[in-house]
Amino acid sequence: MTDLTSLTIAEAREGLASKSFTAAELTDAHLAAIEAARVLNAYVLETPDRAREMARAADEKIAKGEGGPLAGIPLGIKDLFATRDIRTTACSKILGNFIPPYESTVTSQLWRDGAVLLGKLNNDEFAMGSSNETSCFGPVTNPWRREGSNTTLVPGGSSGGSASAVAALLCMGATATDTGGSIRQPAAFTATVGIKPTYGRCSRWGIVAFASSLDQAGPIARTTRDAAILMRSMAGHDPKDTTSVDIAVPDYEPRSASP
Repeated sequence: MTDLTSLTIAEAREGLASKSFTAAELTDAHLAAIEAARVLNAYVLETPDRAREMARAADEKIAKGEGGPLAGIPLGIKDLFATRDIRTTACSKILGNFIPPYESTVTSQLWRDGAVLLGKLNNDEFAMGSSNETSCFGPVTNPWRREGSNTTLVPGGSSGGSASAVAALLCMGATATDTGGSIRQPAAFTATVGIKPTYGRCSRWGIVAFASSLDQAGPIARTTRDAAILMRSMAGHDPKDTTSVDIAVPDYEPRSASP
């Protein structure tokens, strides 16, 4: 069988639809990869039980022909996004025991569409940083190295955990946030694809704020097509966010450049 962690979201979606493998198998492959790559410190919380539960549910829906656009796709979530009943700290000590009783709008839409939660990803504390070295959980390591050198490199920030995890094949895609470059810069540092959407396109509700007039949620993925697939689920009007734009969400995928 093909190494399941090497697939893009688009490829995994096709494999799941054709029954080449199951969401449970896809999830287990990523959980094993996460365990083997803890030295990168990309994840601050692993959620294997929740992941396997969500994967089983996705397999059941796929079997019935009811799978959503992200059914069975394993994702990592930046620890700035509130996840109901799952610790959310913004990688700070002051929120070290915070377990939200609510779900951020962006993540709730990902789960609505069938995605699987692998865990929470490291970031600069309260998103204040550009190298992912200010997290209370310690710095994130970039999986890439300079040619001929084993010196560790930063993955950029604040969404360094998201970028590192995607680059190291520890998730198929990840949520991230960008205030002044916190999606775009780590994506550039890790050879991944990051998008800061137009302000108001993705809801900020349930995301720990840095600068509310600039913060915007967006995806980090391996290809432009994968980023487009994630954007369609992440975007949308949210009446709980007064800056959310009330316009229809297009199908971004045909506009993406890569296969």
